[in-house]
Amino acid sequence: KMTLSLALVALISAFGSSFQYGYNVSVINSPAPYMQDFYNRTYLDRTGVPMDSGSQTLLWSLTVSMFPLGGLFGSLMVWPLVNNCGRKGTLLINNLFSITAAILMGTSELAKTFEVIILSRVIMGIFAGLASNVVPMFLGEMSPKNLRGAIGVVPQLFITIGILVAQVLGLNSILGNAEGKALAQELSVGSTGEDFSQLMPHVLAAGWPVLLGLTGVPSLIQLLALPFFPESPRYLLIQKGNEEQARRALQRLRGWEDVDEEIEEMYQEDRSEKEEGQFSVLSLCTFRGLRWQLISIIVMMMGQQLSGVNAVFYYADRIFESAGVDGSSVQYVTVSTGAINVLMTLLAVFIVESLGRRILLLAGFVMCSASCAVLTLALNLQSTVSWMSYLSIACVIVYIIGHATGPSPIPAVMITEMFLQSSRPAAFMVGGSVHWLSNFTVGLVFLYMEAGLGPYSFLIFCAICLATLLYIFFIVPETKNKTFMEINRIMAKRNKVEIQESQELKDSFPPGKQEEKKGLSSSEM
Repeated sequence: KMTLSLALVALISAFGSSFQYGYNVSVINSPAPYMQDFYNRTYLDRTGVPMDSGSQTLLWSLTVSMFPLGGLFGSLMVWPLVNNCGRKGTLLINNLFSITAAILMGTSELAKTFEVIILSRVIMGIFAGLASNVVPMFLGEMSPKNLRGAIGVVPQLFITIGILVAQVLGLNSILGNAEGKALAQELSVGSTGEDFSQLMPHVLAAGWPVLLGLTGVPSLIQLLALPFFPESPRYLLIQKGNEEQARRALQRLRGWEDVDEEIEEMYQEDRSEKEEGQFSVLSLCTFRGLRWQLISIIVMMMGQQLSGVNAVFYYADRIFESAGVDGSSVQYVTVSTGAINVLMTLLAVFIVESLGRRILLLAGFVMCSASCAVLTLALNLQSTVSWMSYLSIACVIVYIIGHATGPSPIPAVMITEMFLQSSRPAAFMVGGSVHWLSNFTVGLVFLYMEAGLGPYSFLIFCAICLATLLYIFFIVPETKNKTFMEINRIMAKRNKVEIQESQELKDSFPPGKQEEKKGLSSSEM
């Protein structure tokens, strides 16, 4: 059952870490023109000559792409940090990155330096890279098996909420704008209208440092609240060998005294791993017993990022504009796509345990590939057939629904589930690096792809979705409501390896389980 402790620790770690990943993905979209203007002014003040458009484009694309690059660095830090400082410890240390970056970004305008913004984007990326891997690992290790999927989707839910909050705050009427008409009018009631309407643009052009700096707030909250919650019981028992603390942590998380069964299951996992020792990334990549698990997470992570989800969000504004949505209302339509994203991920939290992981992944990729194909058609016929533009809006919405229910949230849950304690950090490091590298690649290549192929670029995304779909259909097993050991046995068959288990363990299985295990050759220690 869901206990208050478990719910709180999920909310605090997801809000303190995952939320900011989403927030920083989309926070620079709205204030982009004002920030570029700031880059220009600063350069002009320093050198006395305006910046040429080439360097301006370069600086801006650096500002955008340094975030996923930092994410890659962050993913590479996962393994050493979670093994030495623990899962909770890593999340706490990680807050220092985002608080530093928030202070730097918030003060960048006062300091008249745009280099600091680019540096902060790297630091924020490192934060997000760690967060996107450590939060699912932390929560997956704490959850009972019947809630593991639902709780595992919570970080992704907060990523989408972060994206939405940044979109809303970036609306012209709030912090994103320089005209400040809305506020100027409110403030000028009962005073001379003139002064304010001249003053307001400057106040609000200054809105973007606040927008960028707000990211420090969730980190502060997490830094203050998380220490009161237990560390991952699996980490305490298997890596630290401290049964007493692990038992106490489990009792708090489960809300009852008797946690012997789970402790026993951890010991069982521990024993089967003693054979293999701690995995580094290199040993993970060369170990035959985890071959299919590794290939699966690489395929799922590449499929998730290369399926064009960033491109669809990026393109959304233009698709809506070409569909005849009036220029000033486009941003509200974009916000509504962000809201759909949140709602569908929320839906995934509730259905992932009943329908299972596989169905959600398969259905999600089917929707994504279908909508990419139809979108290509619709964008091509838009100028000739009047109603095609509405079809393209529908495609964007179907795509977002599909991606938010499966491809976005499920892969991180699956990494937690397909690996045991000793290989999990290395697996997250590989999965995380693939995630951020693919993200970075799409960000870099999409502009050129769009220039060269136009609407046909979505056919490439369609093909990638289909390929991932086929792989999942044939290879990836259902993992819902199974213990980590049970999942490990399913994968062992696929890897054609024997699992090391002691004799006493085999005898402790009820007869039904014995039958299932006959298919598995199991060697004595």
